[in-house]
Amino acid sequence: MELAYYSDYAVRLVNTEAPLRGTDALTSVEAVRELFGSSTQAAKVVDADIARLRGVRTRLRGIFEAADEGDEVRAVDLLNQLMLEFPVSPQISGHDFLNEDTGRPDWHMHLAEQAANAGAGYSASACMGLAVQLTSLGVDRLGICEAMPCRNAYVDTSTNRSRRYCSDRCATRANVAAYRARKRLENERSARSGRTQDAAQVAHAPAPATER
Repeated sequence: MELAYYSDYAVRLVNTEAPLRGTDALTSVEAVRELFGSSTQAAKVVDADIARLRGVRTRLRGIFEAADEGDEVRAVDLLNQLMLEFPVSPQISGHDFLNEDTGRPDWHMHLAEQAANAGAGYSASACMGLAVQLTSLGVDRLGICEAMPCRNAYVDTSTNRSRRYCSDRCATRANVAAYRARKRLENERSARSGRTQDAAQVAHAPAPATER
């Protein structure tokens, strides 16, 4: 498992909350375990991990927002602070994954789950994955969805650095909204132009003849 994979931990955690919608999916132990997915740490989740991860979630969103605003130094500083609080334990793994061509182990870096609690373990993995993506792709690859009121976080792995939305759904919705806005503006301009022409015709119309 490549370390960059763990950046998805950060994205998933941040997106459990939609501030502009006032919704929060991280409200129970079951919800936290769902966030962990297949990780063995999921079974160790307790009520206290809800608050732990909510606190980290707020700080991770701050990193994405700083990056989205072009404040690279602040984004890096915020991430470094988190990494100091949640250190990782990297290990070489691969004995369970044999290369199909050589039959030898497919060695790769893996983050060992040795944290004091499940929330800390998840946070350490999320921060390390985000750091790998940030240093390999660039801080500007961390973004906040432009679609309102979504504002989900995402990591842009596109080749041309063109991503602006967290999903195809948001991109489609934003494009439709922009199209409708353009059509509405065109119709308003057309209506104003029509009223102006009518007024001009009235102004230049010959005065009616008067009886003598």
